[in-house]
Amino acid sequence: MRLIRAAERSGTSGKTGSQFTGQVFNYLTMPATDGIVINTVTFNPGARTFWHSHTDGQILEVVAGCGLVQSEGGPAVSIVAGDTVWVPAGERHWHGAAPDSFMTHTAISLGPTNWDQEVADSEYDPRTDETEQR
Repeated sequence: MRLIRAAERSGTSGKTGSQFTGQVFNYLTMPATDGIVINTVTFNPGARTFWHSHTDGQILEVVAGCGLVQSEGGPAVSIVAGDTVWVPAGERHWHGAAPDSFMTHTAISLGPTNWDQEVADSEYDPRTDETEQR
């Protein structure tokens, strides 16, 4: 067992650039431990990650607000508080806030993250599949 005290973790800070478009507040919940990293991230409206994949997959637990997630080749899908997303190993994807809402999720990343290019505004399409709307 490993107990990680709050004082040992990185604090919340506004972050732009790097692997994000727009402003996000990233809180390192658990630093890399046995290949697993846990972050709680709050995205301002329209903020999103770059395209990326995870060697062993990723779990997203939406805790507040409304967002979007998209896997390469598929439509952007709405996600809301209470939703859980499983992204399989190696699947290229992005996630972030809807254009008119903040969104907070806890991201459990399994294995290394492989970052790719920015999600262009033309790719960030808030018109999601109508069957996935809430």
